[in-house]
Amino acid sequence: MFSISFLGATRNVTGSRHLLSVNGKNFLIDCGIYQEREFLTRNWDPFPINPSTIDGVFLTHAHLDHCGFLPRLAKEGFRGPIYATAPTIEIAKIALLDAAQLYQEDAEKKRRRHELKGKKPSHPDIPLYTVDDVYNIFDQFQQIPCNDKIDISENLALKCHNAGHILGSVIFEFIEKRTGKNFVFTGDLGRPGRPLLPEPERFEKIDYLVIESTYGDRFHESDYVCYETVAQTINRTAQDGGNIVVPSFAIERTQEFLYCIKKLLDQDRIPHLLTFIDSPMAIKVTEVFKRYPEFLRDSLKNLDESPFEMALLHPTETVEQSKSINHVRGSVIIIAGSGMCTGGRIKHHLVTNISRPESTIMFIGYQATGTLGREIVSGKTQVRILGEQRQVRANIVQVNGFSSHADQNEILWWLSSLKKMPQNTFLVHGEDIAIETLKKIFYEKLLISASIAEYGLTVELE
Repeated sequence: MFSISFLGATRNVTGSRHLLSVNGKNFLIDCGIYQEREFLTRNWDPFPINPSTIDGVFLTHAHLDHCGFLPRLAKEGFRGPIYATAPTIEIAKIALLDAAQLYQEDAEKKRRRHELKGKKPSHPDIPLYTVDDVYNIFDQFQQIPCNDKIDISENLALKCHNAGHILGSVIFEFIEKRTGKNFVFTGDLGRPGRPLLPEPERFEKIDYLVIESTYGDRFHESDYVCYETVAQTINRTAQDGGNIVVPSFAIERTQEFLYCIKKLLDQDRIPHLLTFIDSPMAIKVTEVFKRYPEFLRDSLKNLDESPFEMALLHPTETVEQSKSINHVRGSVIIIAGSGMCTGGRIKHHLVTNISRPESTIMFIGYQATGTLGREIVSGKTQVRILGEQRQVRANIVQVNGFSSHADQNEILWWLSSLKKMPQNTFLVHGEDIAIETLKKIFYEKLLISASIAEYGLTVELE
């Protein structure tokens, strides 16, 4: 007997937490933080079930909305193993340490700001977790292989399939030994035909399915349109004497954007500009890519040169190096996190550039509701950054082709290999319009009667 409890990413995109219960065992599939402003308080709420009753956590990949709550879960009593692929473990450690450092810095800045203004905060100015909390969970990580079936309990086996989303990402297939029925969690589903990663593996049979729907109502631009938009934006901004500021996720998106820039330079379609990776985390993750070529697409596995190397590429690890970017004359490309502008060094580059008509803020990733990035791309003329209101005068460009999430057509393509549709399908990771649209499309095109997961819902499945 399976049961699934939806504890996050329900009618919203972030905070992925799904509890799979099988014959008295509780397994948490992903353990992410919420990043939408309206749901941030859930990061501070007690976990919906007692963490000490969780037998293990399985990570589909290392984005913070899938792994970022782990240190807090451990602080609240979770002591079990955390299963993931080797690249996911490495990247998760980097991402969690980076997040903890930002939490500590932000808490201290808020404390000082509240003291200065004599303001009483709604909750104590303390970090969600600390760097020490992150190090404390390192011993709980356990590596799992791809495409090998392993036993995780007396009645349950697990097989990991490449998800094609980010380096090391997997689709989990839980298999009940007695009946042979399988329960598939896509995590974040990747896309076919991407430049860095192989396409997501497909199935002939799925009995129960939990699938993401982030882009269930949209279609991505082709690579040609995407690269052309990037080239035109860089050329126009450089001609105007402005900077190209790129809020980017450190994991996958930065590497794919670097690959795009390198291709455009090789084709002589853009000028050779100083390009800064102003993200210690992105710099470290890029090194992980180099260590795991077996997780890249076949054409990149045996290259003599890294697909990310460029003559004018400058990683800026220290704060002093980051600040020095503001003193560079002429146009530059600045790639900095976070991708939704919720924290990190990107906020300082926005302060410097968002009110300059000659500069461009180029978004290359999804902007969730309630984030600063979403406010900017939605056309607001004034936004709050680092405690102050700023006028938006820079050019705002959104490029959709870099997404590592499958769009509506790609989700349908992934399901098209099934010889029989699932008897139960649950939609997660989507805002209302996306998730409602995908539900309708599933029924119209595949005759799948999908259910939209609701927060706190538990469903028993035979």
